[in-house]
Amino acid sequence: MSKSDTLNSAPITEAITSFATGSLDEGRSEPALRMTRISLFDWLAVSIAGQDEPVSRIVRDYVSAEGGVTEATVVGTAQKLPARAAAMANGTISHALDYDDTHFAYLGHPSVAVFPASFALAQKTGASGKMFLEASLVGMEAATRIGTWLGRHHHFVGFHSTATAGAFGAALASSRLLGLDVRGAENALGLVATRASGLRAQFGTMGKPFHAGMAASNGVEAALLAHAGFVSRPDALEADQGFAITHAAEMRDPGEILDGLGKSWMFEGVLHKFHACCHGAHASLEALIEARDRLSIVPDEVASVSLSVPPRYLKVCNILEPQTGLEAKFSYRLCSAMVLAGRDTAALTTYSDAACRAPDLVALRDRVVVKGVDGLAETQATARITTNDGRSVEITHDIDRMGGLALREQKIKAKAQALLGEDSASDLWNAVKTAEPASLDEWLRG
Repeated sequence: MSKSDTLNSAPITEAITSFATGSLDEGRSEPALRMTRISLFDWLAVSIAGQDEPVSRIVRDYVSAEGGVTEATVVGTAQKLPARAAAMANGTISHALDYDDTHFAYLGHPSVAVFPASFALAQKTGASGKMFLEASLVGMEAATRIGTWLGRHHHFVGFHSTATAGAFGAALASSRLLGLDVRGAENALGLVATRASGLRAQFGTMGKPFHAGMAASNGVEAALLAHAGFVSRPDALEADQGFAITHAAEMRDPGEILDGLGKSWMFEGVLHKFHACCHGAHASLEALIEARDRLSIVPDEVASVSLSVPPRYLKVCNILEPQTGLEAKFSYRLCSAMVLAGRDTAALTTYSDAACRAPDLVALRDRVVVKGVDGLAETQATARITTNDGRSVEITHDIDRMGGLALREQKIKAKAQALLGEDSASDLWNAVKTAEPASLDEWLRG
């Protein structure tokens, strides 16, 4: 396809910007908006819990020292800062614990890229809670669709989809809150295409949570410039020498990616973390919990545990003998021991250096065998427990099939209670019901 052909056929950009700036079908959007509220609650909880992490303090101090026009709140301080700076800080802070939601369609974290941008601009523009929620949903749907179009190869070759696809979603959420028309949103999308970045080589460093802040900040900046009249190439996402071609994108069939846009919501497939460890371990832990409860056993009755997991996770979260709290989050065996011992795997304090040396946990850890099994989806795992008296049970769990929204809300509330305490979690949930930025602001200020 030549550059001139591309200019006349930019189906992703044209469709996504029309969707982002158009009206929503309220009837068809309501379940997705409910999921957005759940993700907002989760985003707020992990942001508040992560506000004192070292990377959070560094970025907050950095933007606070710069100062500027008072537009939006930064988590952990009463000081308001320019929307772009607040988006950068809040995106970083909310991803500091790596305890936020994930969408496996594109292996990205949608909330930490989009909510910081939409919240900052909702404060700047005086948007209502309804407008804020709708813009956030639109942005996260756009990030999911664009991320899926970019494909897994884009991620596996080394780009961090949270930072790349997330920047496009942040730009379109911001465009909606600024009231841009289709052409304005195309300018924002085209401009953010030249700003979106983020390398998986940063995983394991402060660079990873900073990617979420970059995505949010890039989206806000691009939309604000477009609102001011800045013109960019409108099809920079698809164009020859544009983002997709230069960033190893698969560029999947646009018809497949755009199917049902505005009528059905890919974002509804988002998955939330209910254990404060690597998401790759969650299916095995849920299977293990079910197997443990079915047998009604205590730790001393466990003879052996066998976990069958997707092979690619063996290089991600299979540290056999972790020595630190951080390593514990990436250890199938120790996380399994925590579950068998009844430790609260939703609580951050559970994953400590001391836990790695605890005799009861080490003994349980050494009874766990992990193997990779082809054919399991990334969201699946099988756990088999055998007891000393010869009883056994085997459970396969898929975290992508966890039940309805009521169960999701229940588990998210339990997670928030582990992070914030029961009373604070309940009060925060009530604030999220209206999603009014002014009410939420009170929760984020230090």
